Amino acid sequence: MAEPAVRHRTVEVDGITIFYREAGAADAPVVLLPHGYPSSSFQFRHLLPALADRWRAIAPDYPGFGYSDLPDPGRYAYTFDAHADLLQRFVETLELTRYVIYLQDYGSQFGLRLAMAAPQRVAGLVIQNGDIYPDHHGPKYEPLKRFWRNPTDEGRKQLAAAINEEGFRREFLGELPDRLTDRVSPDLWKLSGALVTDPRRRDAWLRLLADQGTTVAWFPRQQEYLRTHQPPTLIVWGPHDGYMPESAARAYLRDLPDAEMHLLDGGHWLLETHLHQVVPLIRGFLARVRP
Repeated sequence: MAEPAVRHRTVEVDGITIFYREAGAADAPVVLLPHGYPSSSFQFRHLLPALADRWRAIAPDYPGFGYSDLPDPGRYAYTFDAHADLLQRFVETLELTRYVIYLQDYGSQFGLRLAMAAPQRVAGLVIQNGDIYPDHHGPKYEPLKRFWRNPTDEGRKQLAAAINEEGFRREFLGELPDRLTDRVSPDLWKLSGALVTDPRRRDAWLRLLADQGTTVAWFPRQQEYLRTHQPPTLIVWGPHDGYMPESAARAYLRDLPDAEMHLLDGGHWLLETHLHQVVPLIRGFLARVRP
């Protein structure tokens, strides 16, 4: 039986030191956990040991996030393309050839592009509040969309104004009902808030935020990937989410009619509030797909 302890490691990827958390045996089936914004592999601190008895769970930090390197922007672009490419190189460096990918928040973009690059390696997808259907975007997207349509200096300043501990607190608590907010650890916004006191890191995060509009052109291609390849999929969703409401989860059924879907009484950061429900759903799914 695998030791459930989480191991904290680094690996060089294209000259960049990438920090990652890992749990489970080296020869166990792989579950890949790319993190969301404004977070890091820390968001998976409870899920990793909960899977370690049967699976090898791996959660990297992107450059500029968590404990990974913060390369100069002249060397690393801090865009969605750059992070997606980095994830692919990370997988190649660790010689991972078969995996289930957890898709949440920004991690859904990086994970889906990884899946599209090598569909034969994908044993399944777990989709948790990661959207690719713009007709079901929630109202919280509107300020971002105004910037996408007209990326002015003033709009960029407004994006930058949310890159701090208080802005992160609002993101992590989101639209959760009051009865659930005490389940979300303040460590999430305090750790991220402490990181961006470094102006270089704050600039890196702003570059990524400002680049988010480029993901829209990927949505039709990602939908086509799902329609064509029909990867086994578990959708587990928190509908208390101003960005990604319940309809954003149901939209996946257009392209994945056989997907298993569970709507829980949580929000965007479901592993904080409903881990006890999410873990058995994921374990059951992984046992069925045999990654």
